[in-house]
Amino acid sequence: MTELVELGKSGIIVHPIALGANFVGGYNMYGDVNEEEGRQTVRDAIDAGVTMIDTAFIYGPKRSEELIGEVLKEYKREDIVIATKAAHREQDNGEMVIDNSPEFLKQAVDDALERLQTKYIDLFYIHKPDENTPKDEAVEALYEMKEQGKIKAIGVSNFNVEQLAEANKNNHVDVIQNEYNLFNREAEKEMLDYTAANKITFIPYFPLAAGILAGKYDENTKFEDLRTKLAFYQEDQFKENLQKVDKLKELAKKYDEDVAQLVLAFYLTRPSLDVIIPGAKKGGQIKDNMRAADIELKPEDVDYIDEIFKME
Repeated sequence: MTELVELGKSGIIVHPIALGANFVGGYNMYGDVNEEEGRQTVRDAIDAGVTMIDTAFIYGPKRSEELIGEVLKEYKREDIVIATKAAHREQDNGEMVIDNSPEFLKQAVDDALERLQTKYIDLFYIHKPDENTPKDEAVEALYEMKEQGKIKAIGVSNFNVEQLAEANKNNHVDVIQNEYNLFNREAEKEMLDYTAANKITFIPYFPLAAGILAGKYDENTKFEDLRTKLAFYQEDQFKENLQKVDKLKELAKKYDEDVAQLVLAFYLTRPSLDVIIPGAKKGGQIKDNMRAADIELKPEDVDYIDEIFKME
């Protein structure tokens, strides 16, 4: 039986494997968005036992929240934890700016509630820090929303340790979501110590490095989507990264698992890293990912993975 985990100090209990839903309605991120397939993926996830769906205003924009809101109507609301994020404000010329002002964030909560067709949002994140708003003031605006029952937990995303400490001045932050994977282990330097000490859940995005850590690609695989902009996929790095992933394939056989599940299981050995949001498009992928929560890696195998992907 998978052990469920709490999001920070919020009292919200979730399965350790959630669904990252940036491809659900994510027209601005992927070229092959099919709305009904997106809805079905959310259904598949919930039916498989996933308890948390992670989305954001900027996925679409707006459309991901809207599609998830439609699917929510088919289930008991209290059975599903919805996490969404805001910080992108669209200007009159169509360009996006980052805004953490209290008035913007309060309005963003109300707008997200409407798109998701729900009375409350379980976890609401400030998606990115802006340059001007004191971080604790931005969080206090969300705390007001929490007091009003509009949100249940407060998160921040893409904050560094200093920004997180400022945001958490009154101990209101439950979750931080930053990039972390075997190719980018920056969070292990300071962030995970801070989050563990302050009972803040760390949720990594890009946990499978947009697919390369699933062990499905080779040197001839071509990409025409957001991967073309990611460091792990640039030509020289891509080949070197594939060689590292190949070393995991033998170890995965020992556990009778795929590389992806092995990688996800490794993350769950990190302090305060209790929830992972791998993207998935098919029900089978989702069920596969969920197995990671039940894999107990032997200490020597944790060390082996650690060594292959050692931070420089």
